[in-house]
Amino acid sequence: MTSKGAESEHPSVTLFRQYLRIRTVHPKPDYGAAVAFLEEQARQLGLGCQKVEVAPGYVVTVLTWLGTNPALSSILLNSHTDVVPVFEEHWSHDPFEAFKDREGYIYARGTQDMKCVSIQYLEAVRRLKAEGHRFPRTIHMTFVPDEEIGSQKGMELFVQRPEFQALRAGFALDEGLANPTDAFKVFYGEKCPCWVRVTSTGRPGHGSRFIEDTAAEKLHKVVGSILAFREKEKQRLQSNPHLKEGAVTSVNLTKLEGGVAFNVVPATMSASFDIRVAPDVDMKAFEQQLQAWCQAAGEGVTFEFIQKWTGAPVTPIDDSDPWWAAFSGACKDMNLTLEPEILPGFTDNRHIRAAGIPALGFSPMNHTPVLLHDHDERLHEAVFLRGIDIYAHLLPALASVPALPSDG
Repeated sequence: MTSKGAESEHPSVTLFRQYLRIRTVHPKPDYGAAVAFLEEQARQLGLGCQKVEVAPGYVVTVLTWLGTNPALSSILLNSHTDVVPVFEEHWSHDPFEAFKDREGYIYARGTQDMKCVSIQYLEAVRRLKAEGHRFPRTIHMTFVPDEEIGSQKGMELFVQRPEFQALRAGFALDEGLANPTDAFKVFYGEKCPCWVRVTSTGRPGHGSRFIEDTAAEKLHKVVGSILAFREKEKQRLQSNPHLKEGAVTSVNLTKLEGGVAFNVVPATMSASFDIRVAPDVDMKAFEQQLQAWCQAAGEGVTFEFIQKWTGAPVTPIDDSDPWWAAFSGACKDMNLTLEPEILPGFTDNRHIRAAGIPALGFSPMNHTPVLLHDHDERLHEAVFLRGIDIYAHLLPALASVPALPSDG
């Protein structure tokens, strides 16, 4: 039981918990229930609601608050509706119950990533509308599927559609990360995700013999070269206190495959790596380095990209940029300390930025451990409610940015 009865709970918290109980969890997310929930919110708030099916069963829901000057580009508030799987045996509470403990922590998958932000958008708009505000720029809230498994049936397709172009987005916000300190992290760029599979072929034979030129020996050489590069980047990060994790290239060996029996030397083996390339790295040169490591290991060693993202534009964060000036100025008015960084992972913002739209990743969760994708993912209700206050100050500033040359 919780320390407070439902009758004393803040309505925004109640709405948040309702949304958390919708099982939009992979591998079979209930997107239909999420869309129905969002349609009801649009009805209650008097917002326009558009549903765009980008792939069979994959719907982007767009809620629109019209501005007073349609000639201006719009503000895009993006969030994703899906969440990652759970291992329920490692949770203290049912991950889809949205249990709230006596201290006010809400336990559920999606509390941090990122159903909190979805509801904070909605509740900030609800408050501003109730106070009678209207702003020059239109505000669109997009709720997209499929982000957690690569966005191929979500934002990646949506940005290519005429419905997205019709939004005329001039600036976007999407998810960021929690921060255990008093500061708020804001992400102006992301690493390039490169999922690489290295395949090695060699001589097969009986497991009792010393066979030359085996697939395993050659694969071992490549793995050693790539992990040596990993260690070099790790040492570069640890030796420079001014570097953040997003400024270096991360590498992790995530899969080893091959072999059919203990006593058979396999003809083929492979190793898969999750590589996140820093934005300032020359991707062509990096590919050439991968090729060189494979060639040095011997004949029959190749690599392929299972996923490769080569476009990694960053959003300006100097005061001469009107969007950053509006965002950071509003945060300064609230006495918020910002820590601008490159995001180590990737989000739907990479597709938004690639479409030429400046975008920031921001989830207003300070004094909060980073628990996205973790067991017992949770968020304190006070942090959640403060996030609504923050967006209620940010949105007027962003939606009131004066006309820009890009608006034409």
